[in-house]
Amino acid sequence: MKSFKADYVFPVHADPIKNGIVTVDDKGKIVSVTANQPEGTQPPQQLSGIICPGFVNTHCHLELSHMKDKIATKTGLVNFIKDILKHREADAQLIADSAAQADSEMYENGIVAVGDIANTNATIKIKAASKIHYHTFVELLGFLPGRSEEIFNNGLKLLDEFKPQSCSITPHAPYSVSKELFRLIKKYCEDHNNLLSIHNQECDDENKFFRYKLGQFIELYEYFGMDITHFKPQARNSMQSIVPLLTNKQDILMVHNTCTNLKDIYFLKRFDRRINWCFCPNANLYIENRLPKINLFVDQGFNITLGTDSMASNHGLSILGEMQTIQHKFKAISTAKLIEWGTINGAKFLGIDADKGTLEPGKTPGLNLITGLDDMQLTPASKVKRLI
Repeated sequence: MKSFKADYVFPVHADPIKNGIVTVDDKGKIVSVTANQPEGTQPPQQLSGIICPGFVNTHCHLELSHMKDKIATKTGLVNFIKDILKHREADAQLIADSAAQADSEMYENGIVAVGDIANTNATIKIKAASKIHYHTFVELLGFLPGRSEEIFNNGLKLLDEFKPQSCSITPHAPYSVSKELFRLIKKYCEDHNNLLSIHNQECDDENKFFRYKLGQFIELYEYFGMDITHFKPQARNSMQSIVPLLTNKQDILMVHNTCTNLKDIYFLKRFDRRINWCFCPNANLYIENRLPKINLFVDQGFNITLGTDSMASNHGLSILGEMQTIQHKFKAISTAKLIEWGTINGAKFLGIDADKGTLEPGKTPGLNLITGLDDMQLTPASKVKRLI
């Protein structure tokens, strides 16, 4: 057995323990979390900082890792999408090697579980061999109603390739999925265990398109040569337009939420949908150079999680890095709250909270050490080290 003692231990499910000691067995299973050294154990390794569970990254695109430093920053979502498509096709070995490197980076950054978006089968072998737990969201895109069944059936075929790994099918975003495709996914969710993860309100133009059929998205569809005469202005924003098309049988992760406001949050409360939020602030800054109004979501009764997005839209894959960005802008959000978002909340959404997310005897959640704090606040010097 190994024991670690730090300035504070954050079990997450319980109050922080000053000068706490965590003891684990040789398989990383938690034996005890105490304020005193358990009898019959070796003296603990003395550490400075906070010990917390391993991080859970609920939103990533592992298969885009080869695009690191290839996409221009702060150009806006529409231009970002165009750039992604320009660089998407690449040598299969490059894609695999880059994804494997990103997987290794996440592991070293103390990430123990990932909700990952996939449009291809490029990451199947990497995930099967990884030390990280993955749930793969097989993402469906198709805004033209006539192709909805074809796209849905192709998605099911890709889903079968990922099995028996943990996986589900999911819509990409309101602006890229037709009502007909949304309905097929909803019907599938009625009798399948099928987590959903949806890119939500990433820019003002997304809402403008749904309300008035105006803005940069018109140019995007023209760029793709798509006839969107079937789409009529909805007189409401994108999220409010799709909520009635979503199932109430499954947990749903709304990702990014850059332009989501208080009216949207109250709107959701009127529906019996199992909504979770995911914030990826560094990607929001990379793409739109703005952050969601994260403070509006606190204490609203929803589960909040954290994600890194991809190497195409971020300079690294670190949940601690996302926490630092949030706390720098929203100082009232405590380190304890951010650790909760980055551990147990993500584990709950992915359905792995029986083993991950908290420091409780019998669990194997991983152990992280966070250093470089100032009076329990994260600083630019804060770092994470995986202990087990």
